[in-house]
Amino acid sequence: MSRIKKAFARARAQNRAAFVAYLCAGDPDFDTSLSACMAVIEGGADILELGVPFSDPLADGLTNQLAAQRALESGMTSARVFELVRRVREASEVPIVFYTYYNLVFSNGVGAYLRAASVAGIDGMLTLDLPPEEAQEVSEASRARGVETVFIVAPTTPDSRLPRIAAAATGFIYYVSREGVTGVRDQVAGGIPEAVARIRTHTELPVVVGFGISTRAQVAQVAAHADGVVVGSALVNIVRDGLGSRGGIAAALKGRVADMAAGTSRK
Repeated sequence: MSRIKKAFARARAQNRAAFVAYLCAGDPDFDTSLSACMAVIEGGADILELGVPFSDPLADGLTNQLAAQRALESGMTSARVFELVRRVREASEVPIVFYTYYNLVFSNGVGAYLRAASVAGIDGMLTLDLPPEEAQEVSEASRARGVETVFIVAPTTPDSRLPRIAAAATGFIYYVSREGVTGVRDQVAGGIPEAVARIRTHTELPVVVGFGISTRAQVAQVAAHADGVVVGSALVNIVRDGLGSRGGIAAALKGRVADMAAGTSRK
């Protein structure tokens, strides 16, 4: 059983949703990013979602755009991102999923990129701007290397496309709970229970929900219906707020994740 499947199985056995923590790889620098990754894992993250820094992150709001900019300015490259994964993998078996864009995969050669990702210790890959209709090469390379694929369903996705998306995914389905880009929101988007139920009619894979979730109460709202809850911008903001004293970032992240992850319980 893959690390991703084990993570969801463990969460189900404990009657809770899995907590998925997003950080941008290399933000604000390699060493701080490594300690941040370990902190969210120690805080209780079931899955680490690593944003691969990109110069044109179309799906990301300002918080994550600036995180990617900081990472790139600190010298993060594809090779350094893979090195970061290797360092995390030396200390943890928590699943790691790349949150990336197709240009980064294609420009390095799809087969070569997936080979490097697998060797580094990546468990899954969400290529945000790659629709399943055009994903055959990535899907085949992922399957050959044992990397699971993740695809997105949005509030605007018609029912007619759900079977194709479900067939292309092997790790989990990521439901983007609102239109637009990533970012902290005051309230959880409406219609999540109905959307998750609609997706589940087409797949037995776990359904995780993200975009705009930033508090323990919001995590609890979503966890009541989804198999996993993604928190990203709220964690990236902690990195941003700690730039003046980077030694405190890890402790702040660990505490915030521990608090929010407690909201995943359905007991």
